[in-house]
Amino acid sequence: MRIKSICKLVFAAAVVLQVSCGGSGGGGGDIAADFAELALAVCAPDPDPGRFSADIAHPYWPMTTGSQLVLEGTDDGELIRVEIDVLDETEVVAGVTTRVVRETEYEDGTLLEISSNFFAQAPDGTLCYYGEDVDIYDEDGINVVSNDGAWRAGEGANEPGILLPGAPTAETQFYQERAPGIAEDRSAVLEVGVSVTVPTGTYADSLHVIDWNPLEGDNSGDGEDKYYANGLGLVQDDAVKLISFN
Repeated sequence: MRIKSICKLVFAAAVVLQVSCGGSGGGGGDIAADFAELALAVCAPDPDPGRFSADIAHPYWPMTTGSQLVLEGTDDGELIRVEIDVLDETEVVAGVTTRVVRETEYEDGTLLEISSNFFAQAPDGTLCYYGEDVDIYDEDGINVVSNDGAWRAGEGANEPGILLPGAPTAETQFYQERAPGIAEDRSAVLEVGVSVTVPTGTYADSLHVIDWNPLEGDNSGDGEDKYYANGLGLVQDDAVKLISFN
């Protein structure tokens, strides 16, 4: 998903910090500047890649084989639809057997992008991100014109990142992607156990994070607000919200 600047309210150091919208003039400040950094070692495949599981049971995103999440919303006047499918497929990446999760994005009904994402769960419950294959389509949604952003752990200097910590704690941050110069998305946990309402209902125990892309010059003040509902998964990605699941 493309990153947009929006207003944020963050609880940090027991005080309320309000960050204004950056708009085209830049972000509203680095919200996560003082947050604790989580080490990526928990997701490193060495020395025992067999300790990871492709059966994902993270409380904030249990990736049940065959499940699907569909999110929709209007962004800059365009209708965005995102379909996330947990496939009955695995892929070995850096020696680790990962679960394949396909994400398909449409803009005003036209196919924009299909990515195959590779996830594995560490023994402590951390949901590790091992890379993605990316197909970006032309304006007619017919022909693949780019594979920008594709990466795999174990190729060159690429390392697996953390999609979600095993036991999320507020005011922590981490790399989701660690492919230098290709994909370096970061994330920070803002709140745990908060309520969020989307078209499919209200979810009282949700995880609130913010994602941003340093390769585009962003910091957390420019990022995307995301909410993960306990027992379900991603229910909101900025303006795009869950409309159906199975």
